[in-house]
Parts: sequence; structure tokens; C-alpha cells
Amino acid sequence: MSHFQTSFESGNGSSRREFLQTAAVATAAGAISFTDLIHLRADELKADGRAMILLWMQGGPSQFETFDPKPGHANGGPTKAIDTSVSGIQIAEGWEKTAQVMHDLAIIRSMTNKEGEHQRATYQMHTGYVPTGTLRHPSLGAAIAKEIAAKGHDLPSVVSVGQTVGSGFLGVDYEPFVVQVPGELPRNVAGRVRPPRFNRRIDLLNRLEDEFAARGAESVVAEHKQLYDKTRKLVLSENVKAFEFGDESKETKALYGDTQFGKGCLLARRLVEAGVSFIEVRSNGWDTHQDNFSAVSKLAKQVDPGLAGLVTDLKQRGLLEKTLVVWMGEFGRTPRINPRTGRDHYPRAFNAVVAGGGIRGGQVYGKSSDDGMLVKENPVTVQDLFTTFCKSLRVDPTTENVSPIGRPLKIVDGGQSIDRLFA
Repeated sequence: MSHFQTSFESGNGSSRREFLQTAAVATAAGAISFTDLIHLRADELKADGRAMILLWMQGGPSQFETFDPKPGHANGGPTKAIDTSVSGIQIAEGWEKTAQVMHDLAIIRSMTNKEGEHQRATYQMHTGYVPTGTLRHPSLGAAIAKEIAAKGHDLPSVVSVGQTVGSGFLGVDYEPFVVQVPGELPRNVAGRVRPPRFNRRIDLLNRLEDEFAARGAESVVAEHKQLYDKTRKLVLSENVKAFEFGDESKETKALYGDTQFGKGCLLARRLVEAGVSFIEVRSNGWDTHQDNFSAVSKLAKQVDPGLAGLVTDLKQRGLLEKTLVVWMGEFGRTPRINPRTGRDHYPRAFNAVVAGGGIRGGQVYGKSSDDGMLVKENPVTVQDLFTTFCKSLRVDPTTENVSPIGRPLKIVDGGQSIDRLFA
């Protein structure tokens, strides 16, 4: 058993192959059962403190006005490129603060996909699966939390600032807790009565539900009880103060920017500190079919300090190495500018940004053509991207969850991790 612990805790035994090899040795020696080893690995993984923050640009951000500018080409429009903290890497103007932390970021300029409709693409870029009429797939956040969230933690394992894709068939335990106003205690969380009285009310509710269960509503009652138990833990938790910013300095608040998105990023950092495994922060308005350049400029003023501030703050607090930060949307925008000075939907070639979680900063992976029409080098699919996320978080992407009809579904169905991104 000591051999297994040494192998895993060093970080070198986290791969599936190495774990199985170690398990075989320990089991053959009669030191521990294979089942116990599986549970031990799961417990170690959940105690590892890893987390993911998804900065989601709803609507599909233009790659030309963010991290793959094409100055001098007609498709690039009026957008200029600016230097960053890494020699040779340029990004679009308007992202000056992000440029200053480029040494901690990796840009993927070769994302490619087929889904060009908002709802379908948003679903796929959250779950890894295209939508079907018969099954609600779990979001990646839910699937990741199921693997790495600490058991019995009193805060939700998945939190979203704004609405997002749900937990699908994984159920209540991994359903996102939605925050509408970051920096304030969420509505209906503050307890209106003292804990003993609150618990008595919950006990009374449980007795009433037991009567309904006795009449044949067991499954409905069980899920309802599960939801109320999660709510009770949250309301009574000392950790609920993570949702409020009263103890943050003016300097830290200013670092993120005084916007809804900036506050969402600050909340994400606080929730990582409090043990939450997956946090999504949404920025809306990226569907720039008209006035693309002025619209993106306004959006960048909010997202740029939030992204840069989050990476800077996580790094200063020693949290970046175990926290994967991802900036992306559901697709990119057309290289050709339409008559309304806008850009339309374009999944063939777009970009994403990753940082932390073992990712080596200061690099660009992949390349689009000079006109931005297609991926020229190292195409990255949704499955490749998700498998890379799993590698960062030390989660086996082939782990299967069973749907309500008994169908096993992998966290990621296919794909190869982008190993070059890692340090």
C-alpha cells in the first residue's frame, strides 16, 4: 500500500496505465484489494484540490478581434495586432491586460468543428456530444466534478455565473448552482431562522415526503430530498461567505474590473479557494452579425481585465498550477465581413485560450491560413480539447457514466490530448 501511495502522490502515478500497473502489484502482494485501490485513487483525486474555470463567451467570439488577428489582410478588417509579454506572439488590440500575462497563457488557433448553430454548438462545446432528442448528456463541468469534487463538501461542486448547460442524467448532485449577481449572497441562501429551528423544519418536510414515498413516489421524493439536503448544507455552511466580497481589498477588486464579468471572475477565484471544482463565468453578446468591431471593443473592455486579473490572482496565490482556466465560445466568426460590418457564424476555424493546470504558458498551438478561412496546422477538435482538459485535471476521459436506459457513455468519446501544451 505504501508503494501505491508514493506512486500516486508524486503525480507520476496518475495515468490510467501506471495506476493499473501499481494496482496489480499491490493486489498480487495481497496488501490490498483491487476495489480498495479504486476507492483510494478516487479519494486521493478528490483531495488533490484541482479545479476548472470556464470563461464562456456566449454567441461565438470573433477570432480576428481576439487572439488570431490578421492585420494587413482584407479579412482582418481595421483591427490591429499588439505585442504581448512573449516575443513573437501578438493578439488583437483591446486586449492589453491579457497581453501582459501572455507568458501564462497558451492560445489554440486551430479549433475546428461542424456545428454552426448557437444552441447545438453551445451544447456540444459544453458536453462533448451533439444534441439528440432522447438524451440529455452531462456537461463537462458535471462529469469533471463527479470525478474530482470532494465528497460531502457543503458548497455546490458546480457553480455558474449565469445560465448554462445542466448535469443531464448525472442528476441533482452535479446540477449547476446558478449565481445571477456575483459578489452578493445568492437569493434564498441566507437563513431566516436559527439553525436548530431550520433543521426541525427540514425534519418535518422529510416526514411529509416519506408519506408520499409510501404511496409510490419513491424516485421523485428521493431526488427532492437530495436537493433539500444540498440546500440545507449550503445555508448552514460557514463557506457560504465565499459568495460575498466583503473581505476583498480595493486593489484586488480593481484588478478584475468593476463589471459583472470581472466580479464573476473574482467569485470564481474565491470558490476555487473554498473547494468548488468547476466554475463557469459567462459573457454575453458575442453574436456580432452587425457592428462587429465596436461590439467586440466594448466586450473586451469587460473581459480583458477579468481574464488577466483571474490568471494573475490565481498565480499570486499559488492556485494556478492546479486550476485550469479556459476562455472559449461555441464557434468563431466568418473571415469575410458582411455588409453590416459584422461577422457571421464560422465553426471551421476559431480559437481558444488555456492557462494553468500544468499548461505551459507563452505559446501558440496550431495555425489558421493567412486569410483565416481554414486551419493550416494542427487541427484541434472538440474531443481533442476536452481530452486535454481531462489530462490537466488528471481525469480519465474514457471513464463511463451510465444513462437512465443503461447505455455507458464516456466523459469524452474519442480525441487525443494536445501534449505539447503541457510543461
